[in-house]
Amino acid sequence: MKALSQKRRHPLAAIALLLMGLLITGGLYAVATTVNEAKASTTSYSADDVEEGGKLFAANCATCHGMGASGTDAGPSLVGVGAASVDFQVGTGRMPMQMNGPQAMKKPVQFNDEQTNQLAAYVASLGAGPAIPEEGLLDEGGDAAAGGELFRVNCAMCHNAAAAGGALTRGKFAPALADVSGKHIYEAMVTGPQNMPVFSDSNITPEDKRDIITFLKQIETTGSPGGADLGSLGPVAEGLFVWVAGLGVIIAFTIWLTSRTS
Repeated sequence: MKALSQKRRHPLAAIALLLMGLLITGGLYAVATTVNEAKASTTSYSADDVEEGGKLFAANCATCHGMGASGTDAGPSLVGVGAASVDFQVGTGRMPMQMNGPQAMKKPVQFNDEQTNQLAAYVASLGAGPAIPEEGLLDEGGDAAAGGELFRVNCAMCHNAAAAGGALTRGKFAPALADVSGKHIYEAMVTGPQNMPVFSDSNITPEDKRDIITFLKQIETTGSPGGADLGSLGPVAEGLFVWVAGLGVIIAFTIWLTSRTS
């Protein structure tokens, strides 16, 4: 009994107990969050849509992603990616890919809206994943000021503070967000295409995503009231322009002056 009492009083026992409690609590929270998001992200489609989507997938996508979308060496598994991922990749023309490269490039779409919806239905039937957002989240009626703050904190380091895009490593890049539909912006946030991280509802709520879309559409329509935006790169580009232009004027004036004296 005395030995047991000493073990209970060991100074590390309280720390071990605390760590165990944190581990159990964190694990239960992660499981509950995953289950809730999976339930909330499940969208119902008709059996006909799923069947037609399966045919389209087998004819156009299975070469890389495998039959049943289980994945191959040429393409990842699509089980559990959700309808939003398919709607974004196919709806922007990034899929099917034209060629292998650092990342899938945006290009003219290959499928119409109905076919894209059928492909999304088929992939969604394989496992729960992010759903195509509801129209109420895409109406651009959110808080643009709050959306701007969220964008600068979470997105500007890659997409530029003015959403003009930016270069990443190894030939990859974050695209400019002008002329991108609100639906595709929302889907990119919840699916994390290419090098983009996933912003789940636990990170950025649907209402916050609506605010970000509102902000992006506002700056898109506002344009650049100050004149040429010079790529929206800020004082570096502006200073370089002034330096080059000013130096050019000085050189031109010097040439003119020497020619006059000679």
